[in-house]
Amino acid sequence: MGIRKNVVAAAAVVLGAMSATAANAEMVYGFGNVSINYLDWSKGTQNRTADNAAKKDFFFLEVEGGAGFNWGEVYGFFDVENPTNDTKEKDGSKNLRTAAKGTTHIYLGDTNFTLYGHIYDFRDDGYRSREQDRIVGLGYRYANDSGFWIKPFIGPAWVKSHAYNGRNGYMMGWVAGYNFNLGGEKFSVSNWHEMTFDRDEDYLEENYVGKSAGKVGQNGAVALWWHPIEKITAGVQYRYSKNKLGTPDAYQNAMIYTLKYNF
Repeated sequence: MGIRKNVVAAAAVVLGAMSATAANAEMVYGFGNVSINYLDWSKGTQNRTADNAAKKDFFFLEVEGGAGFNWGEVYGFFDVENPTNDTKEKDGSKNLRTAAKGTTHIYLGDTNFTLYGHIYDFRDDGYRSREQDRIVGLGYRYANDSGFWIKPFIGPAWVKSHAYNGRNGYMMGWVAGYNFNLGGEKFSVSNWHEMTFDRDEDYLEENYVGKSAGKVGQNGAVALWWHPIEKITAGVQYRYSKNKLGTPDAYQNAMIYTLKYNF
């Protein structure tokens, strides 16, 4: 499948999540932005992954959006990594790649519990690799007047990849944030975290480089955001993972520097 078809397919993940909005639904909030980002892997990560899914720094462009309605919430993003490069580079870590994610929380009556859905799609045509993770489970929403909010979830997982297709254990995690003012400026901190566990042995053997990965994988980021004006957001993120991203066992970490234009 060509990269253009992959881009369309990955973008459809986001569009599919957003299209869940009913025409007569009442919108409570909405947001959207485009951003340019630079991901800088730590030297330790580059050394630890040199022989198993080697990591190199890269730029990526992102479109992100979300909305809340009287029936629930949707969120999605679409990334193009190494956007100025060819699909297949001599150094495969510099290939043009795409990633997309769509999530939804469907409210369960007047409670804070939700029906949670989650699709993540990653494609790298240079290596002829792809993976799509699908989660359906339960979520929860909590917020207070201090500016803190959190949305945890848990559910069974399914994976469709170039080497594996089927059930793949479970995923639990959350997205969380806190908004605050400091020195007359608006800031926020955020965290997303995913833990996959009880993953299938065949998946762990076929989708990792060098050897089989452990059954538990960790993946996430902690971010600090500055909101100087309504249209601009700048941020720095600490990205972390273990037993994810194609590398078994080794801890991986990076800094991401982001500049967003808000719609």
